[in-house]
Amino acid sequence: MEKGTFIIELEYKIDTLRIHMIQLAQSNGFNHPDTIKCSQELDVFLNKYQKLKSN
Repeated sequence: MEKGTFIIELEYKIDTLRIHMIQLAQSNGFNHPDTIKCSQELDVFLNKYQKLKSN
């Protein structure tokens, strides 16, 4: 898979997770385990994205 395609897929995943995390936080609260888990998963993808963009 080429870098540009991978970046686009990461951006989509990040946007999707961000929306999901906001919905979880609104319905369950910021400290709910599901919200925290989603936030941590989002962090992983954001770190991958940042690493790709900086190279």
